[in-house]
Amino acid sequence: MADDQLMLAYAGGDAAAFDVLYARHEGALFRFVRRLLGARLAAQADEVFQDTWLRIVSARDSFSPQGASWRTWAFTIAHNLAMDRLRASGREVVLDAGGHGGEDDVPYLPSLDHGPQAAGTAHPSAEELAFWRAAGRRLLDCLDELPAEQRAAFLLHHEDGLTVDALAAQLGAGFETVKSRLRYGLQKLRGCMASYLVALEARA
Repeated sequence: MADDQLMLAYAGGDAAAFDVLYARHEGALFRFVRRLLGARLAAQADEVFQDTWLRIVSARDSFSPQGASWRTWAFTIAHNLAMDRLRASGREVVLDAGGHGGEDDVPYLPSLDHGPQAAGTAHPSAEELAFWRAAGRRLLDCLDELPAEQRAAFLLHHEDGLTVDALAAQLGAGFETVKSRLRYGLQKLRGCMASYLVALEARA
């Protein structure tokens, strides 16, 4: 069953449908919360993660498949709870700048999340595995250095695949504001990951 159908079944009293949803999205949702909170608030990731599922449970009757998909709806709940926690901790820093043009203005950052498979390496050597592990750790460090709003835009865009239009709708922000967060966040990440990106391009 699709996520939306599972959520409707759960709202109708099918507890097993919720178990399927949880098993299907547990890892991705926790990863998103952990990365959004950053290293400084990593100890609170479990609590925010559990709060997200509690909110999903309590809001089950309000879910509508005519709105956002279940995954987008759930990730938006997680985003809002994590941002509340960042604001409460005084660690949220919003740095937006004006932008112009279309969505194509957003720079591209090659994905490092899928390791050697992202580069088409079926049987990576020990050296290649070490490279990808180091690159992954560096990416997490670079994400930690981003302002919270830019980090959230990046994660929703890359983890959940939301377009700029969808991000603006889900976050209740203007198109240009969200596009700026993405563009400047990605520019900073590219700068922070420069040495790995150069090595990655050389391997292509």
